[in-house]
Parts: sequence; C-alpha cells; structure tokens
Amino acid sequence: MPDQNNRSPMPRELGYSMPAEWAPHRATWLSWPHNLETWPVQLERVREAWVQMILALSPHEKVYLLVNDDPMRQDVTLRLKTAGAVIENVRLIQIPTIDVWMRDYGPTFVVRNGPDGPLAFNDWIFNGWGGKYKAYEQDDQVTKSIAELLGVPAFVHALVLEGGAIEVNGAGICLTTEQCLLNKNRNPHLGRAELEQFLRDSLGVSQIIWLGEGVAGDDTDGHIDDIARFVDATTIVCAVEEDPKDANYAPLQENLERLQGARDALGSRFDLVTLPSPRPVLYQECRLPASYANFYIANEVVLVPVFDDPGDQKALGVLGELFPSRKAVGIRCTDVVAGLGAIHCVTQQEPLISVQGLTISSSRTYS
Repeated sequence: MPDQNNRSPMPRELGYSMPAEWAPHRATWLSWPHNLETWPVQLERVREAWVQMILALSPHEKVYLLVNDDPMRQDVTLRLKTAGAVIENVRLIQIPTIDVWMRDYGPTFVVRNGPDGPLAFNDWIFNGWGGKYKAYEQDDQVTKSIAELLGVPAFVHALVLEGGAIEVNGAGICLTTEQCLLNKNRNPHLGRAELEQFLRDSLGVSQIIWLGEGVAGDDTDGHIDDIARFVDATTIVCAVEEDPKDANYAPLQENLERLQGARDALGSRFDLVTLPSPRPVLYQECRLPASYANFYIANEVVLVPVFDDPGDQKALGVLGELFPSRKAVGIRCTDVVAGLGAIHCVTQQEPLISVQGLTISSSRTYS
C-alpha cells in the first residue's frame, strides 16, 4: 500500500461511504453479452435474459448498457424496442468489453453528504479473478472509461479487488470471504489486518465480517454474492444446502454458523434468514455456481436468478417477503450461469444522491 506519509486521501477520510444496494438508484450499469468463449451455444438465450432484466429495470431507473460498436448498438436497440422496454430510460454507451461482469470490473460507487462532489467511485485493479483469465484483464480499463464519461472523481487503488467480493449494509458493516480476499492470487503482500483497513478506508465501513468458502464451481474463489447478502441493515439472507452429501453442505453450514456468532458494532446479533440452494446445475459435466443469493436489488424490483428448479418458487417467496415494497422478478439463469455467474455479477448500481434535502442527478454530463 502507499506510504502513509505520501499518499492520496482515501474515501473515508473525505466522508465517502458505499451505500447499501437497496438505497435509491439513479441507474443500473450492464454490459451486453457477446463473448462466445463464455457462452459457445447459449449466447442467444443469455441475451434474452438481458432483455428481461432491462424490461424489469427500465420502468424504475435508468439503464446504462455498454456495447462494443455501432452494429451491436443497432441490434440491441431493435431487440429492446421489440420487447417493449422503456427505451427513453435506456442508454447504450460504446465502451468495448471482453465480457459482461460489470460487478467485478466496473466502478463501485461511494457517496457523501455535502454540497461539493457528493458522488465518486472506487477503481481497484481487476486481474481476471486471480490471474485465471489473462484476456479478461483488459476489462480493467472499463472503469476508467466510465470515469471520463461521468466526470466524477475516481479513487484509483493499487490493490486487486472485485465488487462481487464485498457486501455492505450501508451502516458500517462489510461481509467478505477468506477464500477470496486472503487468496495469494490477489494481494499476496497484504495480510488480514491490512486488507481490513483497506476495506474500512475505501468503503467507509467500520467492521468486517469474514466468512469462509464459497459455492462449488465458483471460479472467483468464493465471492460473497453467492453466499450471504444484506437485505436491510440488520438482516442477512444466507444460502444453505439441505443435502449433507452435497459439496456445498459443509462450507455453507460453516458460513451460517459464523453469521450466527457475528455481532454488529453495538454487540447485537443479526437477524438471519436462510435461502435454499437449487439442485446442482451442470454444463459439460462441470458443476456451476448456481445460487439464489446472486439476486440484485433495484428500485421497486428484486431480480432473482432462477434455474428451472423446484426451489425457484421458494426462493422467490423468501425474497418477496423480505422486500415487501419491491416485486421479486425471476430471471431464467440456467444458461447465464454457464458463464460462471448470474444477475448480481453482471449489474452495478449507481446511487441517486440527495443533498441537504434536494435530490440531484448524480451525473451531469449525460442524460
């Protein structure tokens, strides 16, 4: 990390913090799927899932969708108009990408109260999930392109981190996993204490809760967004597996036990709600990281991955009860998860800022 006597200020020092996902959004950021290496036979069905996400989101907030070139822009525009999206709320932006994992390589927004510069974001290093996919490291440039477009400050960090590895409640708590953040393929020069301090400083949190391992088939080394998620400041929904013979049973039970022992800053327990796991989803005999915990909380809707599984309706019911003011919308992800991710992995929220009682646009350089 930079020398403490000669370094740029961190977000927390300037009053910034990362809002909870359920805080009001101005926009959701997505990238259009195009990579045939990710989806060699599923790509058209995956694109239909993107259309369904945009149909659900566009009545309630802006959608900013990255496309590679003008032919892709024209194709996507036709698809969305044909499907009936609220097209005036959708903007297609020509920023080339290798793939769609906006949560991991895109900006992680932070906000502060005050009249001067209320919005900024963190730009940490994306190294293809621990150097597994060299070509994907090119998507590290996407956040810099978005910074130029928005004209808002970016905190550029010399540290590897993906947005799917962190989960905040907007009230000072961050969830993460040892399997990912302590993995030597990210930041081998940093220990637990140093990583905790970095999370405090970059996210504006005060407490870190560590879980253990992620779900089977997860090439991200255990991202938190397949395991446990905040649904309000004091409630955590946690994925569990009921079959003791399943590979996910023991690690998910251990994570649940850690959460049962966790306390907030005032020493209070969190309210825990369990979320079922779908039956194993396979592609070419390989286990995929299918998890209902990979949902996305947007304005007035919660997008929930479903897998043609008997557990789909139970998961939709659990999340519908947890978000009574939002509609739980199932998005078919049986094909999407063949790319080793789902809805939360491909979305990134841009907060709607309220300053001194006045709601303002968080980006003044585009509409």
